[in-house]
Amino acid sequence: MKGPMDFHQVIRHCLRCGGKNLPEDPSRSFRCEECSFPYFINSATAVVGIVTDERGRILLIRRARDPGRGKWSAPGGFVDPGESAEDALRREMREEVGLELTSIAYLCSFPDPYEYKGVVYPVLDLIFVCETESLDSLDSLEDSDEVEGHRFLAPEAIDPEEIAFPSVRRALEVYRRGLAQD
Repeated sequence: MKGPMDFHQVIRHCLRCGGKNLPEDPSRSFRCEECSFPYFINSATAVVGIVTDERGRILLIRRARDPGRGKWSAPGGFVDPGESAEDALRREMREEVGLELTSIAYLCSFPDPYEYKGVVYPVLDLIFVCETESLDSLDSLEDSDEVEGHRFLAPEAIDPEEIAFPSVRRALEVYRRGLAQD
């Protein structure tokens, strides 16, 4: 079975003129040999929110689709063009788990290769610690096309092998270390 394609294998024609001569540049870009148009491979931006209950347990969602189907993650998703990271996180929290955030504080960021349909996309995950006025909406949360369920776990009880994304694993460790220092 073939492994995932690198993002660079997907770009086959110039986005400006349609030319086929696109040698890869070591600066992580392509430059069309026909029209000189440069195309840069930049990371997509995603957001992740760490939400806790009154006992300090972290909200985890079970992913309903790939990548990471059946594994756990903190709620989050991609930032849309023209959207701030904070607005994207508020939107994703509403869409995935029905929560309205009352505060958002930056924690850390990590790059993460995101494999989707055989292509590996470079993604930068921005992780935030969030508060919400109420977790009541979770009681009526129905399974969606993105989320199969949720649970709360104490930070020390989270098995990193059950977490879908390396960036979220690392962020949960940063969060746990921060609690130990308090």
